[in-house]
Amino acid sequence: MEEIIKLLPKKAKEKEVENKKFFTKLKKKPPKNLDYVMQELHTNEFKKTDCLKCANCCKTTGPLFTNNDIARISKHFRQKPQQFISAYLRLDEENDYVLQTVPCSFLGADNYCSIYDVRPKACREFPHTDRKKFQQISNLTLKNVSICPAAFNIVEEMKRAIKM
Repeated sequence: MEEIIKLLPKKAKEKEVENKKFFTKLKKKPPKNLDYVMQELHTNEFKKTDCLKCANCCKTTGPLFTNNDIARISKHFRQKPQQFISAYLRLDEENDYVLQTVPCSFLGADNYCSIYDVRPKACREFPHTDRKKFQQISNLTLKNVSICPAAFNIVEEMKRAIKM
């Protein structure tokens, strides 16, 4: 897995122009069955992919924390939301709460998340490849293919499954 993760940014860069063209066409004219196709591709990929062997998302990027996430996680720690924010979060340039540091403070050496049951919505939904109206998040997906081997594989399969 380490070798796959190491090569992923280069592979994603090599596919970037092709992927951008594909997503531009997809946005203009999404197939009626896109949500179904993406759900199937996502499900098939995650039958083969074990996130615990990778955790590259947790090691290289931080999720956005919504107010609901902050309330839920701070309650888990028996803290006031402001205490949780002060200890772990910062505001980014878009005024969103993100982690102060990467890798994620809650990621263990074994790649397990210490707050898995209360993790942020962005973590629960990552890499967002089974999301409805998938074509609306093409910019996010283009970023995720360089971070997540599963997202890379799903996009490659999607291009084979959906002829544009």
